[in-house]
Amino acid sequence: MIVIPMAGLSSRFFKAGYTQPKYMLEAHGRPLFDHALLSFQRYFTHLSFLFIVRSDHDTPAFVARRCHALGITDFQIVTLDKATRGQAETVALGLTEIDPQMPLTIFNIDTFRPGFALPELTECSDGYLEVFEGEGDNWSYAKPLDHASDRVIETAEKNPISNLCSTGLYHFAHAKDFLQAFAVEAAKPISQWQKQELYIAPLYNQLIAEGKDIRYHKIHRDEVIFCGVPAEFTAYLHAKDPYA
Repeated sequence: MIVIPMAGLSSRFFKAGYTQPKYMLEAHGRPLFDHALLSFQRYFTHLSFLFIVRSDHDTPAFVARRCHALGITDFQIVTLDKATRGQAETVALGLTEIDPQMPLTIFNIDTFRPGFALPELTECSDGYLEVFEGEGDNWSYAKPLDHASDRVIETAEKNPISNLCSTGLYHFAHAKDFLQAFAVEAAKPISQWQKQELYIAPLYNQLIAEGKDIRYHKIHRDEVIFCGVPAEFTAYLHAKDPYA
């Protein structure tokens, strides 16, 4: 299952003067929603998709229309009626009725991965993070066992414990692993949450502590496009359409 959490408020865009959520804004003739979902085009007819949204701006109807237009054959829309305490909670609230054994691939609605394909390590690990080499304190990070290993021994949110920055794509071999790790994290005092929010990347630490095999899959920085803030959106408007 491909899970797309969409319960954010697009606050940076509204403060910049936009009147629609970022996923409804158009670039290269189609909404940003399409650009994000086209990352998974090869899976439109044989994987299920789950969208977790708010009711604002008639978003459930918008998502349904775009899924039909894109040719996504199996999708569900879960509508939340209040803000969540972070992306991890958004996903957890959307997973209440799915098979606990189902694999999950979670991705952002404001990030694009043209030509994406699930790597082979999904068949031989308990989960993985997609990463690129970078720096700064605004990413999620994965720390490897050593420089020659793709095994992850620690994850962190906005704390550069390595040079492996997450693209925002997270895979869990089983939904139950995500939900169990989330329950442990959510039960902690807020002061113990990384950056006082329920992010997804730190959940892997619980699985690692349980002996689960967590890996990373590294891509080149130019294989991923970020469109989460107005400046990135403006740059994307002037860039070549990667789906043309």
